[in-house]
Amino acid sequence: MSSIAATPPATAARTSRRRRPSTAAVYRWELRKLISQKRTYLGLGLAILPPLIFVVFQNLRHRHDRGAENIFISQITHSGLATPVLMLLFESFLLLPVVASLVAGDIVAAEDGNGTLKTILTRSVNRGQVFAAKALGAMTYAVLAVFLSAAVGTAAGVASWGFNSVTTYSGTVVSAPRALLLVFAANAVFLIPLLTVASIGVLLSTATRNSAASVVGAVGVVIVMLIVAQIPGLEGLRPYLIQEQFENWHGLLRTPTDWTPIGHSAWVCALYAGPALFAAYLVFLRRDVAGG
Repeated sequence: MSSIAATPPATAARTSRRRRPSTAAVYRWELRKLISQKRTYLGLGLAILPPLIFVVFQNLRHRHDRGAENIFISQITHSGLATPVLMLLFESFLLLPVVASLVAGDIVAAEDGNGTLKTILTRSVNRGQVFAAKALGAMTYAVLAVFLSAAVGTAAGVASWGFNSVTTYSGTVVSAPRALLLVFAANAVFLIPLLTVASIGVLLSTATRNSAASVVGAVGVVIVMLIVAQIPGLEGLRPYLIQEQFENWHGLLRTPTDWTPIGHSAWVCALYAGPALFAAYLVFLRRDVAGG
């Protein structure tokens, strides 16, 4: 009679659960894959080049826009902290959504195109973990792009025009340290609609299995909404369109802070992002592994 007892099923199950990587570990795998991809750096380059070009252009221009319509344009040479605010204005409607879509639209579809999704889904991780890691990876990239652009714009602006106080939309002068906090808080609020675009990109990437179509589709949603907002008779829809939420960070740069547009942006974007991610999750769960 053998002295080696068979492993009870319950013990085997516990051992299998212990060996299964955590969702955090799968998320780190996704980040390592992003670091190794050229598209990652292309998007980050698109995010940081505009503030650098803007600062160089303004230094060569040697002209003051005192009568400018936007209050921050008139402060360009007074304080370097006006630069990241202007960059957020200029990049918000198209460039940063494109940057976020470059990864969000590719995050699942690339695995299909390379034929590696089948391998991933047969590892000792469940599909929910893989999907969560990919969605979080796309969101992390969007966050990095926004704050990297803000950091480069701030550094370049301060190096050129100093770390000085700024005047807000309400006409209130705020100190440089507080203005710096407001700048990065504004970028954080801007992420609400941008992460919504990334969520739509993840859905398209999962459903279409085509990177190019997903990237173009996610950006196309923003462009279509821009067009809809200009159609006469549809003005009532504007407060509920994604692209309108890209300006709601302006409430932080008023005195006192206007939280109403920020709260509005949060719930409107949740109505887009929540269903998009849930639909993407359902599609991913039902993915035919044998078919790729």
